[in-house]
Amino acid sequence: MHSFAPEIILITILGLVVISDAIAKKLKIPSVFLLLIGSYTIYTYVPMAVPIDMKLYFDSIILFCIPLIFMGDALHLHYMDILKYSWDIFYLAVVAVALSISAGASMYYLGIFEGLSLGAYVSLFAINMATDAVSVQSILSRFTGISHHIKVLIEGESLGNDATAVIAFFFIGLPWMISGEIDGVGALLDALRVFAMSIGIGLVLGFVFYMLMKLLSDKRGEFFTFVVEAYLAYVIAEYMHISGILTLITAIIATKAWIDMDIQATEETDSKKSKSFMRKLRLGGITTTTKDRLEYIYEMAKEFGYIAAVMIFFVLAEMVSLDKLWEYRVEILIMFGITTLIRATSMAKFAFIGDSTKHISPVGIEGWFILTFSGMKGALSIILVHMIPDSFEYKEFFEVVTTGVVMMSIFVYGSVLWVYFTFIKQEESITIFKN
Repeated sequence: MHSFAPEIILITILGLVVISDAIAKKLKIPSVFLLLIGSYTIYTYVPMAVPIDMKLYFDSIILFCIPLIFMGDALHLHYMDILKYSWDIFYLAVVAVALSISAGASMYYLGIFEGLSLGAYVSLFAINMATDAVSVQSILSRFTGISHHIKVLIEGESLGNDATAVIAFFFIGLPWMISGEIDGVGALLDALRVFAMSIGIGLVLGFVFYMLMKLLSDKRGEFFTFVVEAYLAYVIAEYMHISGILTLITAIIATKAWIDMDIQATEETDSKKSKSFMRKLRLGGITTTTKDRLEYIYEMAKEFGYIAAVMIFFVLAEMVSLDKLWEYRVEILIMFGITTLIRATSMAKFAFIGDSTKHISPVGIEGWFILTFSGMKGALSIILVHMIPDSFEYKEFFEVVTTGVVMMSIFVYGSVLWVYFTFIKQEESITIFKN
């Protein structure tokens, strides 16, 4: 008899997304709360609605979901914002993550978690410092009153932060944790090699797909071209043993940046249009898309990202054990507290010393508050912790603690921001993620 498992899981996912959005708008609460609760409830108590063994096919689910999760966020960054706030984004995406992982790893010398090696601490904090774009957008997307600067920082961090955390985990933390030793200089050079190659290949793919899009003239074709680009960039990079996520992000941002340049050029008068060699090289006279079509692409990318996030949440639901969460409750609370403190400290640069730093723009106390509590964890943390070999002695500890931190960050951080915007700031509910 034919199995309808694929159709059933699709109905479940789409139904959960639709119902969660509808209830969230009615009750004016973040939809990610309902997505997470709904995923766990359905997976645990309505097994016929999820007839596919998510854990068995976890690797395939990851390959399917990663490009969709990161593509939507990358499309929202405008190249002018990247240029204007490049140092801010670099600090959040690279410097702050490296410092945060180092600060977390220093807990080794205090013996916070008994039995873990220094390499294990590096891996644990690399996993738990990665933010989640879908969770952040779900919670913040309905509130106004946030400056454009902070919006760009949130979007830029949710991309760059993840890429840096992934490189730190796979090329430094994981090898160190498994082998028990590491060549510090060699690991750093390898990480820099991966960083450079991923960006280089991403830029090449970005330009190729940008030129390809000049052959298209409909929004559906342009959207699916971005989807193909995201998947292709990820697969090529992983096949070459470099960072698929960083390559994907770079490719999408590059394509979008050149498209933004074209749109800007079409809005200029003929006398002001650039005649530069680079404009001629990219066939600047041929338009790629329009602002209206880009809005369609943004919305579709966001919805596909939600679908991918729900699939990861179902895997998370499979990993959740209330008994295990209670058993490790102290470790979870300690890890959540440490990561929150580290994040608050790293974000303080923008509030308290931004004025005295030439290349960093200050955001004020409110901006620091928003940046601190916009650090929700999610899909990537679950993906990374799954990559730890089953033979690793403390894998259960990593899985349970990471699962607990992910859930606490979503509900605690999300609730703090929701309460602030709903009852304290009392802003009108509109999106902040549209350009």
